[in-house]
Amino acid sequence: MQIWEIVIPQHRTKGFRLQSGIVLPELDVAYECYGELNSEKSNAILVQHGTTSTHHAARRMTPDLREGWWDGIIGPGKLFDTDKYCVISSNMLGSSYGTTGPASINPDTKRAWGGDFPKITVEDMARAQKSLIDALGIDRLLAVAGGSVGGLLGFQWAVTFPDAMRGIIAADCGPVSRFGTSAALPELVAELQADPNWNDGHYAEAGGLGDVMTRIRIRTLLSYQFMEKFEGQMPKRDVEKLLHETAREWAKEFDPMSLVVLNRAIGGFNVSDQLDRICAKFFYVLCDTDEFYPASIGENVAEEMRKAGASVTFHQVSSHMGHYSTSVEPEKWVPQAQTFLGGLQN
Repeated sequence: MQIWEIVIPQHRTKGFRLQSGIVLPELDVAYECYGELNSEKSNAILVQHGTTSTHHAARRMTPDLREGWWDGIIGPGKLFDTDKYCVISSNMLGSSYGTTGPASINPDTKRAWGGDFPKITVEDMARAQKSLIDALGIDRLLAVAGGSVGGLLGFQWAVTFPDAMRGIIAADCGPVSRFGTSAALPELVAELQADPNWNDGHYAEAGGLGDVMTRIRIRTLLSYQFMEKFEGQMPKRDVEKLLHETAREWAKEFDPMSLVVLNRAIGGFNVSDQLDRICAKFFYVLCDTDEFYPASIGENVAEEMRKAGASVTFHQVSSHMGHYSTSVEPEKWVPQAQTFLGGLQN
C-alpha cells in the first residue's frame, strides 16, 4: 500500500506518559512517508530530523514546495531507495510542525501550552515515535537513520528498543550530547522572557516573539556556515539578504518554547552507560571539522560500543563544512552507507 498517500498526516494517542510521570492528555505525531510498505512490513526506514527542522525530509510536498532536508538521499535510486523501501519521517515530540509541543492546544485549558509545556527527554521523543511505528503495524524497522540530533535519537532507539530495528545510521552525533545546550539554556530563556510579548509564557496571545526568534535564527544559521554554503554562487549582499529572509520565515513557524523544550531535552541526553543494550548494527559517520562531534572522537566511541558488544562501522568524512558537511556533501559517505544498508537485508 502507498502509505504516503494517507490523508490524515498525524497519529493520535491518548494519555501519553512522559518519563517525568506527567501524562499528556493527547499526543499527536505528524509524519510523512515515501515509498511502499511491503506485505511483510519489513522494508520500513525511520529517518530523524534535527532540532529546528521538520519531518519534511523529501520531495516538494509542502504548500510552499520547499525541498526536503534529505531529498538528495531519499527517492528512486538513492540511498533510501523509495522503489525498495518505505521511508517514514516523523516530527519529534516538542517540535512545532504538527507533533504535540508548546504550540499545541492543551485539551484541559483550551489554550496553547506555551510556557506550561512539561519537560521532556530524548527518550520521550523516541517513545512518541514508537507509538507511530506501532500504529502503522510495523514490528521491526529495517533501519533508523539521522544526523545531529536525529542521530542522538538513533542512539536512543538503539538502547530503548534494541530489537526494533536491524540497523542504525547515525551521523554528526554520539552517545552523549556535546551541543552545549544546557549551558546556553539560561541565556536563551532570559532572551525570550525579555521580549515585551512574553506574557508569562503565553506569547502567542500577545503577538508572538517574531523579532527575537529571527535574531536567534540568524545566529544559528551562521553557526551552520550558511554564508559559506553560498560562497561563489551569489554576491555577499544577496546572501545576507537571503539569510535574514530565511530567518524571518522560520521565526513565523517555530514556537519559542519548542526551542527551550528541545534544547533542554538534548542537553540531558546520555546513553553511554547503556551501550550494552545495543543489538542493531551501527553505521557511524563523523566529519573531521565538526565543532561538536569531530571525527577524532569517532574511533574511541566506536571502540567503546564494540567493547559493549555492538557491531559498528565507522566512517570519517573530510570537509571544511563542519557539522553541516554530511547534509550538503552526502557523496562523501552515502556509498559506504549503501553497502551497510544492503548488508542489513542478508
